[in-house]
Amino acid sequence: MPSSSRSAKDFFRPLAVGAPTPPTEIPARPSRAIHFFDPSNAKMAAKIPQMVGSVDVLLGNLEDAVKADNKEAAREGLVKIAQETDFGPTQLWTRINALDSPWVLDDLTTLVPAIGHKLDVIMVPKVQGAEDIHYVDRLLAQLEAKAGLEKPILVHAILETARGVANVEEICGASPRMQGLSLGPADLAADRRMKTTRVGGGHPGYLVRQDPDGSGEEAINGARTTYQQDLWHYTIARMVDACAMHGIYPYYGPFGDIADVVACEDQFRNAFLLGCVGTWSLHPKQIAIANRVFSPSVEDVTHARRVVAAMGDGTGAVMLDGKMEDDASLKQCLVMVELAEELAAIDPDLKKQYDAITLPGEDA
Repeated sequence: MPSSSRSAKDFFRPLAVGAPTPPTEIPARPSRAIHFFDPSNAKMAAKIPQMVGSVDVLLGNLEDAVKADNKEAAREGLVKIAQETDFGPTQLWTRINALDSPWVLDDLTTLVPAIGHKLDVIMVPKVQGAEDIHYVDRLLAQLEAKAGLEKPILVHAILETARGVANVEEICGASPRMQGLSLGPADLAADRRMKTTRVGGGHPGYLVRQDPDGSGEEAINGARTTYQQDLWHYTIARMVDACAMHGIYPYYGPFGDIADVVACEDQFRNAFLLGCVGTWSLHPKQIAIANRVFSPSVEDVTHARRVVAAMGDGTGAVMLDGKMEDDASLKQCLVMVELAEELAAIDPDLKKQYDAITLPGEDA
């Protein structure tokens, strides 16, 4: 629902004279990996043109991980990269500095006029509530009008504070520009006073333990299986629900242990299964993991297509491989099939794999 401070009739009207009309629906563009790069790093910037087409989203980072002395260089570097690069199927995003920082106003007033026609999404860090989105929304409309842009720039919020999580539904519904949300585990952990220094992922101390085999001190102190738990399950699930409610997209954030590719893949897959559409990439090796995890497997797509074919008009129920499939099953399978079609349109390797799928009764 639109914020109560604005009439529903006005929600999709431009917030500035001459600004482009806000979108009524956020397109489902594949964004399995949002790859962060520092535009002030010449070595990193030089690799960007070669990365186009290999990653769904390239994000010029202006905030954390960019030193204060490099803020202006990062901003100028992003303008230069955007102006000189044809991004083709790859989206260009940026993460601006925090709204209470001394750099954010210059970020917006520089980027929108210079490269606003190429920017797909602006990521806003440490969003606390709808008021933060309202501020960015109005300012973007004014800058877009002044620059003569024909397409509105979308906004993506990072959940990095307890207040932001508490206000997640109103954040999602604060503006028709809202594209999605990302989990920011490190800052969120600090704000919540969580006792972890990890950037995402599980924690060996956050566990459940198997009951003792019997009673008494010996059984209690004996060997008992433990299972490490996911510190972020609640937050991701809440974020997914809020995004689904408002027709926008949830993303897992950073996984900081670059070397542990196994745990990284596990965390990404947990987020994918819960409903996230993509994740952040802090190193090129994480792009391949994200592309693999956030793409449905050939086996899953095959099963989904079989269910769709067997269900006919979608009513009633059928038995397939000894399992009942009904209307709810069909809806689940359509999510998988539609995602596969979207990814096949931009990923030639996946298209080849999905096109090779044959169902019983079809010619190979």
